[in-house]
Amino acid sequence: MKSRFVTSLVAFEKKDDSGAILRRDFSYYSERMGMKITVPKGFDTDFASVPRWLIVSYSLFGGTAKWAAVIHDYLYRSCPLCISRDDADEVLVEAMEVCGIPKWKRTAIWAGVRVGGASSYKPYETKAEAL
Repeated sequence: MKSRFVTSLVAFEKKDDSGAILRRDFSYYSERMGMKITVPKGFDTDFASVPRWLIVSYSLFGGTAKWAAVIHDYLYRSCPLCISRDDADEVLVEAMEVCGIPKWKRTAIWAGVRVGGASSYKPYETKAEAL
């Protein structure tokens, strides 16, 4: 099965522009992972796992991949699946491709996440909560 978004992103944008809270479950099928990833209703996303000190990169590219970024945020911060950071970053690239984002932009976003996203990768901290 090909990678695709199974549902549409429905979220309340926060008034302070710091992200959004999902109003409904949001699902994506990843061919790379061979599974459906479902971000639960109520998940709090900032649309990026890159610290704001990388503001130049974020301001140029951050708002262009919101659907892919929500999946990536979930895999980085709250996912009971606990996949590796490398796999989460590759799913981000895969999802951006599904969104039609050009390769040069996918590469720039991926590089920003690789450089500045390590401190946001915390799936093991929430695994016990998910059980």
